[in-house]
Amino acid sequence: PAPLAKVTPVDRKIGEGACVTYIGEVAECRMSRAGWLFAQLARLVGAPLPLGTDTGVAASVSVTADRDGWNQYWTRQYGRRHGFPQVIHSAKRFTGPTGLEEYLGLGLGIARRLGEGGGALLFVGDHYFLRLGALRLRIPNAVLGHLVVGHTDLGHGHFAFTLDLVHPWLGELVHQLAIFADPREAA
Repeated sequence: PAPLAKVTPVDRKIGEGACVTYIGEVAECRMSRAGWLFAQLARLVGAPLPLGTDTGVAASVSVTADRDGWNQYWTRQYGRRHGFPQVIHSAKRFTGPTGLEEYLGLGLGIARRLGEGGGALLFVGDHYFLRLGALRLRIPNAVLGHLVVGHTDLGHGHFAFTLDLVHPWLGELVHQLAIFADPREAA
């Protein structure tokens, strides 16, 4: 198998004030009716899930870091066949009970564990949480679904990004696959 996620955004140290952008295309996207409803409701916290199932559309991910390197700010943009592209903002912090948390909006976040499967580096949702000031409320995966994000090295400076959200009672809600290029390795 290929080396684990050799060129993915998570293993690159991004300098203060620097921005790295990965350019690609959405190759697969599907969602159930319940997944579509979840995606629409998630607009309240910044629309972190695909809003539609368009494929063959442009995608980009820009990553910046704060001064001390403990936070990364991600902006993902997905083209759509009709209308404006979908833009998603989130912050990743190397903190919390699992050592990695992603903050989505309105205090909602997800704690993640790192894993490996099928040659992919996996970011496995451990639990969701709602942070209200100093108060942190844990939300089990059974409520919002089990989220797994994968990064797979495809060689020649390209990598696959997958997002899979599966609910224990509703089944697969969302699946997305996008292929990206690392600008420093794909040239």
